[in-house]
Amino acid sequence: MKKLGMTTNSSGGAAFFAVAITVSALASSAAVAADCKSSARAGIDWQDCNKKQIMLGGSDLPGSNLFNTDFTMTDLRGANLTSANLEKATLVRASLAGARADKANFSRVEAYRGNFSAISAENASFASAELQRTDFTGARLTGADFEKAELGRANFDKAVLTGTRFSMANLSRAKLSGAVLEGPLDLDRAFLFLTRIEGVDLSSASGLTQEQVDLTCGDGATKLPSGLAAPGKWPCPPDDD
Repeated sequence: MKKLGMTTNSSGGAAFFAVAITVSALASSAAVAADCKSSARAGIDWQDCNKKQIMLGGSDLPGSNLFNTDFTMTDLRGANLTSANLEKATLVRASLAGARADKANFSRVEAYRGNFSAISAENASFASAELQRTDFTGARLTGADFEKAELGRANFDKAVLTGTRFSMANLSRAKLSGAVLEGPLDLDRAFLFLTRIEGVDLSSASGLTQEQVDLTCGDGATKLPSGLAAPGKWPCPPDDD
C-alpha cells in the first residue's frame, strides 16, 4: 500500500508539472501575440510578426527584434532602426527611404525592389540578403557588409560606399556609376557581369581582378587598380532597363 501511495503521489506530481508547463507555454504565447499588437517603440519584440502594408514612417525602433518580421510594402520612411535586428525580415517593395539604420542587421532579408534611398546604414550587415532591383540612391553605406548578397540591378547612384564589402556578392547589372568612394572597396570574388562603373574611381579597390573588370561596363573616366586595364568593349551600350 505504501508503494501504491508513492506511485499515486508521483503521478499527481507529474500531472501538476505538465499543467504548469502548459500554462507557462500559453502565457508565453500570449505575451508574443500581445507584443505583435503593441505600438512601435525602442526595443520592441516583433519577431515573426505580420506588419505588411502599414504606415510606420518615422517610427522609433532602435535595438528592436524584427527577426523574420513581414514588412511587405510597408512604409518605414524615416524610421529609426539603429542596431535593430531585421535578419530574415521580408521587405519586398517596402520603403526605408531616409531611415536611420546604422549597425542594423539586414542579413538574409528579402527586399526585392525595396526603397533604401538616402538611408544611413553605416556598418550595417546585408550579408546573404536578396536585394535585387533595390534602390540605394544617396545611401550612406560606409563600412556596410554585402557579402554574398544578391544585388542584381541594384542602384547605388550617389551612395557612399567607402569601406563597403561586396565580397562574393552578385552585382550583375547593378549601377555603381555616380557612387562616392573615398577609400577602399572590397570586391573580392564579386560577380560583376555588366555592372555599370562609368566614372567610378576603383583605384583603391581590393580583390578586383582583370577577369572581373572584363565583365563590367566602364568608360574612359573609370579608374582601376594598378595592373588592371580597361577592356576593349568599353563603353557599353545603354542599359535597356
